[in-house]
Amino acid sequence: MLEDPTATAPHPVPPSSWPATYPQGYAVVDVETTGLARDDRIVSAAVYQLDARGTVQDHWYTLVDPQRDPGPVWIHGLTEEVLAGAPRFAEIAGELSERLADRVLVAHNAAFDWSMLAREYARTRTAAPVRQRLCTIALSKELGLPLPNHKLETLAAHYGVVQRRAHHALDDARVLAETFRPSLHRAAETGLRLPLLACQPLTEWSEGPAIGRQRSYRQSWRPSRKLPACPYPNPGRYEPGGQLVQGMRVAFSGDTSVDRELLEDRTIEVGLHVASSVSRLTSVLVTNDPESPTSKTTKARSFGTPIIDEAAFMQLLLDVTPAPPTNR
Repeated sequence: MLEDPTATAPHPVPPSSWPATYPQGYAVVDVETTGLARDDRIVSAAVYQLDARGTVQDHWYTLVDPQRDPGPVWIHGLTEEVLAGAPRFAEIAGELSERLADRVLVAHNAAFDWSMLAREYARTRTAAPVRQRLCTIALSKELGLPLPNHKLETLAAHYGVVQRRAHHALDDARVLAETFRPSLHRAAETGLRLPLLACQPLTEWSEGPAIGRQRSYRQSWRPSRKLPACPYPNPGRYEPGGQLVQGMRVAFSGDTSVDRELLEDRTIEVGLHVASSVSRLTSVLVTNDPESPTSKTTKARSFGTPIIDEAAFMQLLLDVTPAPPTNR
């Protein structure tokens, strides 16, 4: 088992000043998966249980048999041989639930970890006992941390937390637990409202064609795909500080913390148009590296297209304005 050092807050908050509305416990979660699409499966999971002030109470880790090929082993290192004999998700769902119950799920890109867990639970005809989640990317943004990007290793470096085994679920969860505690205390110092979001369990899911399928994974393993047309007219550019409106054209540039395919899916689901390039009609460009001289950022600046980062975009997706009615 990995060591469990816990980062201390730089300025401990007195009990009398701790916000009464803050949750009473957290479950810091990390999952490694066969991929990042809707039909992918969990191959390992880790949970660090924290009390109301972020102190570690317990931690837990398990391998999971994905019932298919393990996917990008060059990332998580979990080969078929390593996973041989591991329990299936249905066999660990009960123990995992005990560690999640009555706690806020905390994860780096919590939307992704939650979506993977929700699908796994749906396959077992059950639901995770989680009502709220907190994304550490959103929290870092709310705190205004001076980070060049929103990767976990960047957040760890900011707080002086040492990563020992990147992309190992238990160590990633440890690192996140150690960085979450000082972030939580910084938030409490100022009475910041935590960016908590509701977790809605899935009632329907699709196994898709992945069950029993063997993939040939390479570093560029995400396949290209044809995206559906947006049913709404383009209302124009996004106004910084405002809301996204159905029909807006959204372009992405550079690496994203949430898998690009998942970002595209969420963008389409709320009625936005995913553009493959930047033009004068582009409503907004989403990038975590706005200073990078890519063709998209260069064009966006020349056209005056608004540029926002991934965390801000994910928050905007939660409240997209419906398209105005059309006169026929």
